[in-house]
Amino acid sequence: MSTAPQSLKVLRIDASMRRAGSVSRDLADDVIASLRARHGEIDVTERNLADGVPLIDEAWIGANFTDPADRTDEQKAALALSDTLVRELKEADAVVIATPIYNFSVPGALKAWIDQIARARETFRYSEAGPVGLLEGKKAYLVIASGGTEIGGEIDFASGYVRHILGFIGIDDVTTVAAGRLMFTPEESVASAKAEIAAIGAAVQTIAA
Repeated sequence: MSTAPQSLKVLRIDASMRRAGSVSRDLADDVIASLRARHGEIDVTERNLADGVPLIDEAWIGANFTDPADRTDEQKAALALSDTLVRELKEADAVVIATPIYNFSVPGALKAWIDQIARARETFRYSEAGPVGLLEGKKAYLVIASGGTEIGGEIDFASGYVRHILGFIGIDDVTTVAAGRLMFTPEESVASAKAEIAAIGAAVQTIAA
């Protein structure tokens, strides 16, 4: 008896504070459409960071560094959202992170999300050779837009940082879709990004088992 292939599970993270008129969100729509065209039905979980992500605090840190078996109900509650965000990452086959560059770096909400999911014993572990990422075998698409910053240039502290964090938790297969310097060359930048997305649609291989 044959079984139907599992649908590709995609986690989409939107970091722009603009809910309308956001280039990064529009390009992420195109990436999702490209993945759907290639894989057929896909299962997309959306995490809109414009809804807010709490900063980690002393209670969160205390709970995180307590052995799971010894956590109190209060500590479990302090980590509840973080546990959900980590679970979303673990269950995804592919991750689409769409972000603008704000003041040469990532939006505060994206940094807050990163702090919530970068957890020892959950998404990375320490070894004698240093930290080891635990989320291997996933594909990531970094969709990034900027008004004036050259993406990949010396004052872009966003794209390299996000790629580093992804590698830190074990996601080394990262494709970047960039629309930079939109204040100066909007049409050319968006057209270039859309060409990169078209290439993704042509080249992407089935990720789910």
